[in-house]
Amino acid sequence: MRVRPGRFEPPLTCMVEAGKNTRLPLIVSFLTVSLFAVSNLPWTLDDYDQAKQAFVSYQMIGQQRWLYQTTPHEGMAGNPKRHSIHHINSKPPAVAWISAGLYEIGRSWDFAWRFPSFAAAVALAFLIFRGARAFGDLPALIALAAFGLNLLSVRLATLVRTDMPLALATFAAGLLMFEKIRTRTLWNMHDRVALFAALTAAMFIKGPVVWAFVLPPLVLYQLRRRWRPDFPSAWSGWTPWIASFALFCLWVITGIRFIDGFYEDVVLIEFAGRFHEGIHRSQPLLFYIPHLLQKFAPWSLLIIGLLVVALRKTKATTGKWLAGFSPEMFFLVAWVAGGIVVMSLIPSKRVDRIFPVVPALCLLLAAQLKAINIARIRQLAVVTIILAAIFTGAYSGMRMIDGYRNNRDALVKFGREVRQMAAAEHLRYEILPAPDEGLLLYLQRPRFFNEPPVGCNALVVPLDEEPWSSGGFSYRVTVEKKGDEPSSYGFVAPLPPHR
Repeated sequence: MRVRPGRFEPPLTCMVEAGKNTRLPLIVSFLTVSLFAVSNLPWTLDDYDQAKQAFVSYQMIGQQRWLYQTTPHEGMAGNPKRHSIHHINSKPPAVAWISAGLYEIGRSWDFAWRFPSFAAAVALAFLIFRGARAFGDLPALIALAAFGLNLLSVRLATLVRTDMPLALATFAAGLLMFEKIRTRTLWNMHDRVALFAALTAAMFIKGPVVWAFVLPPLVLYQLRRRWRPDFPSAWSGWTPWIASFALFCLWVITGIRFIDGFYEDVVLIEFAGRFHEGIHRSQPLLFYIPHLLQKFAPWSLLIIGLLVVALRKTKATTGKWLAGFSPEMFFLVAWVAGGIVVMSLIPSKRVDRIFPVVPALCLLLAAQLKAINIARIRQLAVVTIILAAIFTGAYSGMRMIDGYRNNRDALVKFGREVRQMAAAEHLRYEILPAPDEGLLLYLQRPRFFNEPPVGCNALVVPLDEEPWSSGGFSYRVTVEKKGDEPSSYGFVAPLPPHR
């Protein structure tokens, strides 16, 4: 970096930009991985539908259901708008395959369930840093910090969900197209195979939702090329797209043909129901915007500020708002805006579903820093790292302390105690229907029972329901779960004769 005579250039900026010091990147990387690892402690399955995802791999190991699985409430009556009586699990099985394999290796469900998201988060951080290196060492460091030091990433990094693996596969596909634009090179067979692999992985993680994030920027960019023929093509040809979708369709068609309830639960309710209000959780059109501004702060504010500066500079020099946009910058803006717009048009919304745009936002931030190249802006970016580290670290620390102080993992401890008691006394226990789906996994049982089956001599029962709330039973151990949806359970052993 050139230093103007008479001006003081911050040593930190010089060191990072020149690539002669790796201390700050190592500090940011260590802080990122540490926050990823501890933010969700103590680990539970009680929110964000984690129990549903965990139950998929549990069925794979316990019942050998490798292609199609059910939810924990299999066989139970429920809301017909949300599930058929078959309760078929709606997610493709790719992440659960990984969890099942990890369990066979390590024999730990906590590790098997959470490592895929954690590994995907670390891999995403690496890909973002590597992709952003094209804009310089400091922009790459800022991009890495933006991905690691925000509330969305640290929250999802060890959740038993598919959001982080989906973001990895989606970003890999988008990055391939971006690199073709940046390097001005043509697609070869190796590139098409890599794109096919990324799209196929995304399809078998969460279905065609990957298109909502990678197709809009591609379409917008290719349309822009009609007015800017100097823009290199980002189109790979039809083969990777059709081949990946064909494999996913094979899984869907087989499920429709051979699995009872698959068409109702997966096709009608889970997929088609997302586009109708009243079935899933419908939210306002602009739901994602304030959540991204808040949960991706302070990076979201920095991106908006840099975009305003760039647009005003372009308008002042060329008289047009978009005239100075490079092909790379246009694709990145379309990548972010396209994903947000398409996901906003779907009535069913939840904050974690917009997460695949976050890696693209990080890459966009790096490109903005490179394009503007103003010393004060770069100093501001370094200050933003410090603010983000304090903000995200405080959030993670307070959440972890609150979890242990309020005994958030009460059901986990209850399940461990019941299992130990049953093993010591050779009890065969089952669970009556309960609202907490994770209870099956804490107690390692395959399903809920409406009535004690033959040979059962102990029960885990909901203390909020009759007759168990009457006080006429003696419980070996009880538990109370606090929070927005409180519940309580007791362990009856042995069962009374009349039961």
